[in-house]
Amino acid sequence: MNEFLDPVALARWQFGLTTLYHFIFVPLTIGMALLVAILQTVWVRTGKEKYLRLTRLFGKVFLINFAMGVVTGIVQEFQFGMNWSNYSRFVGDIFGAPLAMEGLIAFFFEATFIGLWIFGWEKLPKKIHLMTIWFVWIGTVLSAYFILAANAFMQNPVGFNINEERGRAELESIGDVLLNPVALTQFPHTIFASIMFAGVVLVSVAAWHLKRGQFVDEMRTTLRFGAWTNLIAFAGVGLSGHSLGLVMTETQPMKMAAAEAMYNTATGRDASFSLFSLGTPDGAHEIFSVRIPYLASFLATNSLDGTVEGINDLQAEYTEMYCGAADSLLTCPTDGAFMPIVWVTYWSFRWMIGLGALAALVSLVGLWITRKTVDLPKWVWTVAIWTAPLPMLASLVGWIFTEMGRQPWIVFGVMTTEQGISPGVPGWMVLVSLVVFTIVYGGLAVVEFGLIVKTVKAGPPEIARTGDGGGADGSGSVDKNQLATVY
Repeated sequence: MNEFLDPVALARWQFGLTTLYHFIFVPLTIGMALLVAILQTVWVRTGKEKYLRLTRLFGKVFLINFAMGVVTGIVQEFQFGMNWSNYSRFVGDIFGAPLAMEGLIAFFFEATFIGLWIFGWEKLPKKIHLMTIWFVWIGTVLSAYFILAANAFMQNPVGFNINEERGRAELESIGDVLLNPVALTQFPHTIFASIMFAGVVLVSVAAWHLKRGQFVDEMRTTLRFGAWTNLIAFAGVGLSGHSLGLVMTETQPMKMAAAEAMYNTATGRDASFSLFSLGTPDGAHEIFSVRIPYLASFLATNSLDGTVEGINDLQAEYTEMYCGAADSLLTCPTDGAFMPIVWVTYWSFRWMIGLGALAALVSLVGLWITRKTVDLPKWVWTVAIWTAPLPMLASLVGWIFTEMGRQPWIVFGVMTTEQGISPGVPGWMVLVSLVVFTIVYGGLAVVEFGLIVKTVKAGPPEIARTGDGGGADGSGSVDKNQLATVY
């Protein structure tokens, strides 16, 4: 019974589940804000009504998703105090700085311009109003960077010193924290992945309507815009992912070794990329694998003859480094194991790549077959509709890889996960809050999905014209009351 009420395991499950749930909304917010800004820009530049209708349709999807992201994100910060008080006390001076910047700078910036965008239709000049949605996107990107900088400190702690007298880490250089190499490479990777997700959502929405022969002109434009967005962003994901892999190898070699299920140090041809691998139940040895020679060496070192350190060698190195001296007890796990759960790290890395590549492949095929006509069999549109979750799932398993691959550390090389837990919180209390959060978040998911589906099914709203015959093509004005009802 005690193993089911282990506060460390339950707190990890709670934070993992609530974080992944929250991250369903984050990438769509980031990506959709950009695509809505582009659509509105095209409308302002061309005066074509269909771009205004698409701006309003996907603008409403963005706003619904943004609201849900705010609600679910608030819970994350409370958990640092509730379940992870030792962690918060020990590194809160550093970890809290970028989070405070996110709340006080980026979020307020973003929220201010969202308000101006929502209520500025027909009240602000057209180009000024367009500027507000671009500032919204800038705010979402800034918010993402500050949060990634906080996470990067957990992956590669920099800019701090340990005050032995007070028994805690203290901020020494905020510049080092914000310019952490992990943050600088993780940021573009996350942004491109978010744009991929938004692009595929556009493809899915367009496919749903084209399957029914509705809004053909608008939806063909949406389909091709979304598909091109997805392909371009996929290229960005690949390039930034390679850069992130190089930094990861330098800062967290055990994570790279686990990602490749590489138990022994290898060089050149032997440092191969494993397409499929089976290991012993204890995860200590490889039994069978299918590998591509040289590829792991290239991914880890940007060279075909580079060396990739293996799990066994790193385990021995870390044991000597962190458990061999009396003053390093803070960072030595009780079981002495410094490797993550290899199969989780290994397979999440491959699912991340595979799901993203599959979404890009669907977009590539879609662009080819719709270059002349959208009169296609219904099963084609069904396939396109069901591609929408693929980049989202790729992002989720990517974060599983990032966080699970860091284990057993909560702050790499500084503090283990089991040492970061709140000492006075019993397992049953964490379990109760975990169940409550799961139920509440499940209900919110139903509401969110229902609102978005209802909005999408309604399609691009009609543009009401004023009595003088004006319209949305730039020759006249749009009925501001009708516009307001959309938001």
